[in-house]
Amino acid sequence: MFLAGSPSHTLRRLPVLSLLLLLQTLERGLGRASPAGAPLEDVVIERYHIPRACPREVQMGDFVRYHYNGTFEDGKKFDSSYDRNTLVAIVVGVGRLITGMDRGLMGMCVNERRRLVVPPHLGYGSIGVAGLIPPDATLYFDVVLLDVWNKADTVQVTILLRPPQCPRMVQNSDFVRYHYNGTLLDGTAFDNSYSRGGTYDTYIGSGWLIKGMDQGLLGMCPGEKRKIIIPPFLAYGEKGYGTVIPPQASLVFNVLLIDVHNPKDTVQLETLELPQGCVRRAVAGDFMRYHYNGSLMDGTLFDSSYSRNHTYNTYVGQGYIIPGMDQGLQGACIGERRRITVPPHLAYGENGTGDKIPGSAVLIFDVHVIDFHNPADPVEIKTLFRPPEGCNETSNTGDFIRYHYNCSLLDGTRLFSSYDYEAPQEATLGNNKVIEGLDRGLQGMCVGERRQLIVPPHLAHGESGARGVPGSAVLLFEVELLSREDGLPTGYLFVWHQDPPASLFEDMDLNKDGEVLAEEFSSFINAQVNEGKGRLMPGQDPDKTIRDMFQNQDRNQDGKITAEELKLKSDEDQERIHEEL
Repeated sequence: MFLAGSPSHTLRRLPVLSLLLLLQTLERGLGRASPAGAPLEDVVIERYHIPRACPREVQMGDFVRYHYNGTFEDGKKFDSSYDRNTLVAIVVGVGRLITGMDRGLMGMCVNERRRLVVPPHLGYGSIGVAGLIPPDATLYFDVVLLDVWNKADTVQVTILLRPPQCPRMVQNSDFVRYHYNGTLLDGTAFDNSYSRGGTYDTYIGSGWLIKGMDQGLLGMCPGEKRKIIIPPFLAYGEKGYGTVIPPQASLVFNVLLIDVHNPKDTVQLETLELPQGCVRRAVAGDFMRYHYNGSLMDGTLFDSSYSRNHTYNTYVGQGYIIPGMDQGLQGACIGERRRITVPPHLAYGENGTGDKIPGSAVLIFDVHVIDFHNPADPVEIKTLFRPPEGCNETSNTGDFIRYHYNCSLLDGTRLFSSYDYEAPQEATLGNNKVIEGLDRGLQGMCVGERRQLIVPPHLAHGESGARGVPGSAVLLFEVELLSREDGLPTGYLFVWHQDPPASLFEDMDLNKDGEVLAEEFSSFINAQVNEGKGRLMPGQDPDKTIRDMFQNQDRNQDGKITAEELKLKSDEDQERIHEEL
């Protein structure tokens, strides 16, 4: 594309053209005989090439540009525009041409070829032109019309393709990016953007373009194709442009609009799908996981998280992503699908980035919000069912519980379920056997109660995720407490339901030999449990717990416990307090 120039208003006259511009006073005289012997009364027109399409025909007062060869009846050439490599550019029907040429050009189409036979009285008459055209000469012209326009013409716009969706139309002061092929009216190509591998980028209505192109682009939609025909006085006028656009040339542009924006544009949001029950919307500082397809305004895809089979994870409103995306993600709900249109000054600006996002490109993101959370979020607990009666005790730290659960992502993707196994899940609360958020959510429950838990990643599997769990994923649990057993105080493996025997060592020393072996110790503890006098830590292998208890009491690790070694946990704790004091 060329920049608008200052057209000259001087019409060049060529020396030989004076032959064609003589006044009709030279056109008097009788015509020469026709091949049949009778004189010609009018111009004989042979249309030996007629183009398939003829959007307009030459009329009186039109400005035309054409090439011709002029010969006599014997074929001798007396003049040719080809020899001068210069088109004839002139207004027809106003007496500036010989009458025969004026008449012969009427009704011609661009690219039409005609053979004109001009009798003397419509040419140079009985006088002729000294040294060049003899008197009473019949003239033969081979003419090809290359351009036609009228000073009353306006820009002609033909819409070749209009996309079904048109988010906005080009207006004055907009910045546009478009591809084009530029030709003269006869189809001669003079320029195109495709050969340069980039769009033509410019402001509309600011004098950066020729006037006709400024007008022809108005009202276009991104993705639209137009044919724009511009008369010379709205293009490069009498001067033309360089060697590729001759003076007084009509220009034809086939344009594809890639995108349009205005420097005053803000981010545009379009909600494509909004899930029911949206109780929370993303705000600055939230951490979000989302999928997206990123495209240019003409639909060209430049990036997609789906192709990587991984969400894009980032903080919102913290400057980690382009400003337009930072703005466009705020206010979104979990599960929402929205379209975010980002103007270039809120994206990658005039320079673009990489080889897929050109400079000054408007970006369109189709986003699906998978989940978001805030680093300060607690576990969200929603009670789905609570038994109306018989809930005198609830689960607490240290309790041994059995429960069923379903675990999924917030978008509904199923991860795990206890129902897939033969037995429910077992855990001792506060024992670091389950993720922290689930541990908190299971506390305070009644047997038979059902809850929904939303666990943020910092209370689940964090940024790294786990097997089957994406990094930074918010987890959704549905849990049902099936049973609970009171836990033991921290550090205890066994507790008495009443005061322990006063003669504990003697009762434990079953064979009365002054020492307690592992078998004796195990038999004694099992007897206390069976008689209901005490209980072991729930949820653990009883034999292993008893072995651990024996090793704790066998302080010198000689495989037996003496009276001096045997101490209750409460006594040990008291001694430790005294030592600290």
